Amino acid sequence: MKRPKLQIALDHNTLASALADVKKIGEIVDVIEVGTILCLQEGSKPIECMRKMFPEKTIVADTKCADAGETVAGNVAQAGADFMTVICCASLATMQAAQKKVKALQVELYGEWTMEQAKKWREIGISQVVYHQSRDALLAGEVWGEKDLKLVQQLIDLGFQVSVTGGLSISTLALFQGMPIFHFIVGRGLTACADPIIQAQAFQNEIKRLWGE
Repeated sequence: MKRPKLQIALDHNTLASALADVKKIGEIVDVIEVGTILCLQEGSKPIECMRKMFPEKTIVADTKCADAGETVAGNVAQAGADFMTVICCASLATMQAAQKKVKALQVELYGEWTMEQAKKWREIGISQVVYHQSRDALLAGEVWGEKDLKLVQQLIDLGFQVSVTGGLSISTLALFQGMPIFHFIVGRGLTACADPIIQAQAFQNEIKRLWGE
């Protein structure tokens, strides 16, 4: 079983603040995500900066694209993104169009979606999904639990590489031990802590402890 990768989500409002954080821990994490708000606020510039700063890293553009898939994917790919996200309510046509331009497309599982939809995504060649506990749900008191693990396992059984995100802490990782998680995506759990460098290394150490080197 492959060891899950650690992905930082740069959920920032400005490029300057994103750069300040990624400079600290960009070399420690495996994957760098330009968050949705940052994409909206700054366009392609953050993607271009991340690619120049970390030429060997996987760069994700978290566009949550809902339409104009080929155009959006073409833009982020030209800027240097490897992966791009589409929202799960996007049409299959939008997803297929986006797939033409990026190395991999990730379907973001927000709100209402079904396993029947997921099967259709697999049929058109999509291999990655992102399972969420949304920020609003977490603020409303929801926690990671058995229902999430069952859904994640069902997606894995369909053949998806499943990344998980939403209020993850170092202690949360043990819930997924024994599962072939693709990426653990962490935002404020890294950028808002007292020492992001120590925290990022602690996440990596725990992943290695649970999944091996």
